[in-house]
Amino acid sequence: MSFSAERVELGRGANTVIILPELRHLNGTPKRDRFARDEEAQGLALAIGVNIIGSFPITVRAPSSATLFGKGQVQLLAGQLAAHDTQLVFVDAALTPIQQRNLESAWQVKVIDRTGLILEIFGERAVTAEGRMQVELAHLDYQQSRLVRSWTHLERQRGGFGFLGGPGETQIEADRRLIRDRMAHIRRNLENARRTRSLHRHRRQRAPWPVVALVGYTNSGKSTLFNYLSHSDVVAKDMLFATLDPTMRQIEVPSLGKVILSDTVGFVSDLPTQLVAAFRATLEEVSSADLLLHVRDISHTDSEGQKADVMRVLAELGVGPEARAGAREGDTQQGTPTIVEIWNKIDRINADERQAVIAAAARVGAIALSALTGEGTEQIAAILSELLGGQAVERRIHIAIGDGRVRAWLHENAKVIEEKLLMDGRLEMLIQLSALNNGRLGNMLAN
Repeated sequence: MSFSAERVELGRGANTVIILPELRHLNGTPKRDRFARDEEAQGLALAIGVNIIGSFPITVRAPSSATLFGKGQVQLLAGQLAAHDTQLVFVDAALTPIQQRNLESAWQVKVIDRTGLILEIFGERAVTAEGRMQVELAHLDYQQSRLVRSWTHLERQRGGFGFLGGPGETQIEADRRLIRDRMAHIRRNLENARRTRSLHRHRRQRAPWPVVALVGYTNSGKSTLFNYLSHSDVVAKDMLFATLDPTMRQIEVPSLGKVILSDTVGFVSDLPTQLVAAFRATLEEVSSADLLLHVRDISHTDSEGQKADVMRVLAELGVGPEARAGAREGDTQQGTPTIVEIWNKIDRINADERQAVIAAAARVGAIALSALTGEGTEQIAAILSELLGGQAVERRIHIAIGDGRVRAWLHENAKVIEEKLLMDGRLEMLIQLSALNNGRLGNMLAN
């Protein structure tokens, strides 16, 4: 007998109401702008194809452990939900299993919280075997604490001799064991995938080409920029989490040569901890990159809030200034990659404001561009050459005459000034190359 995570069947086209709890007990104010939260919540709901019939911001002054909302709020919402023939309620917050069950009982509709909805989206979008395993692991972790909801129609306690539970309890414990076994199996497979990815990463570090990773908030335009720079056709849609599985392409940068460009999963505020843990192996690609391009939707009303969320997740991965600031004295952790901000979607800003945005970007060392129209993208090649190339290094090296791999790499990635065969059979080469490629050449010669 086996167990696999069953995603919640929400039903496309289901009449859906979004509830936005504003938890006033947290520092006295909501975490994010209300309109930005509403827009993002609707984007999440639309990503699974439901029919949104309304959204309600609800101030929660004293969260209830049973329902999150107060009794009066629950009753008021029950009437409104019934009047709108609601089939699904999306509560844009993390609900405990008890809160979720009690709200479903009070409202007589399916209730899903932010974590459950994001997991549902990831379950639909994951393409690769590793991506599907990561999503399943996260979903199982989320699901195991909610098993009781599936067995409320059975007895939970029943008389007996003290060592036999009711049929519902027995089934729950059996399912929990199956879930634990399945999670252990997935973790073993993911660990094998992590080792393989680490091996590939080590080979890339020994090989010769710098890695540039695109990071940013979901729907900031990373995939559109990736397609523009690499002339690819990666899925790029105006929707949340259009990209889940990392994609890499080789691009050519004038005066620098070949660069590996990586497109990664987008971040989001309050990203479920299960997903952060499950996708950690994939996100390790970010921390091992030579340079990060932080793509921001500069036209978004909450662009600064989105930036803060991205930097928070990067800090959890040990990347960025916050991670460096939190490092203890004597910490042996390697330095983190440089981060350059890309202020994307300037095509959505009116002409009067656009020049001010471009000037502001220049003042802080960012690049303002439109990945859709190509405006400003020429600056990327210059910044890559500057940050990855560094000052040219001239050096004389000796290699075995039969070492065609290193010789071919030098002719492709360096300027060969002089080349001659020595009496001892070695090849002497006078070369000029970038500081980054000089370090990579050192790795090649040492192995």
